[in-house]
Amino acid sequence: DDAELLRLALGCGGSFDLPTLLHGDPLELVESALLSERAAARLVGSLELVRRLSARRGESPRLPTASAIYDWIRPALTGLRREIFRVLCVDTRSRLLREVIACEGSVDSCHVDPREVFAPAIACRASAIVLVHNHPSGDPEPSLQDVQLTLQLRQAGELLCIRVLDHVVVTETGFVSMMQRRMLESPAAQPA
Repeated sequence: DDAELLRLALGCGGSFDLPTLLHGDPLELVESALLSERAAARLVGSLELVRRLSARRGESPRLPTASAIYDWIRPALTGLRREIFRVLCVDTRSRLLREVIACEGSVDSCHVDPREVFAPAIACRASAIVLVHNHPSGDPEPSLQDVQLTLQLRQAGELLCIRVLDHVVVTETGFVSMMQRRMLESPAAQPA
């Protein structure tokens, strides 16, 4: 069961609550004496290993829809407590060429440098990119800043001949696609 697996992974006895361990801050778990420093380090290492193994689960996946993007990125979201802005570089058939973390932010914001967004796409000769970032709050609704940033990056991409296909805002339980919501259109092109 979960408790036995946790005891094996953490190398210590005790009764553990899986959601508390997955979503808790490792430092707070140590300070509250729920875990030793060694057990907290094992927990952090185990979670990172799972994220990395999940990311390597296949060769060049196709990501043609927001649902496919969400299914691909969801394993990497487990336990994140701050915003992470990712760039998925894709070819003309929506096959993933490269995935890059362009920015790591705080609980509710992430300052994105356009150079960090487009540099990996240029390096791997991607024809397009998909922007993805998480909302640790659990609410996938894009903020006004999310929409403004996406429109700015879309304009920059036009100059570089790299299309911005979508910006998907994700949580552990759901997502919002700005393309599906028609948020990527210029204000003049949107219906009244």
